[in-house]
Amino acid sequence: MTTITTVGVDADDTLWHCESKFRLSHARFVDLLSDHGEAEKIEAQLVAVEKRNLRVYGYGAKGFTLSMIETALEVTDGAVDTRVIREILAVGREMLTEPIEPLPGVETALAALSERYRLVLVTKGDLLHQEQKLASSGLGDYFVAVEIVSEKDADTYRRVFDRHGTGAGQAVMAGNSMRSDILPALEAGCWGALIPYPLVWAHEAAEAPVGHARYAELGGISELPAWVEGISG
Repeated sequence: MTTITTVGVDADDTLWHCESKFRLSHARFVDLLSDHGEAEKIEAQLVAVEKRNLRVYGYGAKGFTLSMIETALEVTDGAVDTRVIREILAVGREMLTEPIEPLPGVETALAALSERYRLVLVTKGDLLHQEQKLASSGLGDYFVAVEIVSEKDADTYRRVFDRHGTGAGQAVMAGNSMRSDILPALEAGCWGALIPYPLVWAHEAAEAPVGHARYAELGGISELPAWVEGISG
């Protein structure tokens, strides 16, 4: 029997919408540059620039805004209209200031989990923006700790669960990203619960660890409390 003491939970697309907002911003950007090429090519260029800049800007809306500006300069060979730059900045500002609303079932699940386990929010992204989103969500009181990290790998999870729990072997990590929330957590020795979200950023996609004894794909976050309790017996 395993004793679970700590549950880590991802934020974006696990607790609230995120990728859908990025997709809308992508579409607005492509429309702004529609006079400079085919939509598919502009979109592909933006995705390439985003991925190229992750190691420099990190994750989040601010880095995405800089990548949109850089892509606009590349697509137009430096001749982008200042009106387009202003519109890109407006898109980024909206992403940083739009209200946050928890996804269905999130608050009930967190409330149930927090009664028995240490809850730790483990998320990537811009420090200030992630703090603002958590405050806006009204979910902050359920967590004993918040870790906003530049990358999620096995060492990150070992460090987080050593610091805020009793080690990775007695911890669950739950989130929507196979690449960031599940695979490195399993490598660290955690249990991993995939909480599917309809949209997945290509950078976060990866093959599921089929047959792994410590992995499960749940139907939604509402199933997480019962699944964790089942592990603990």
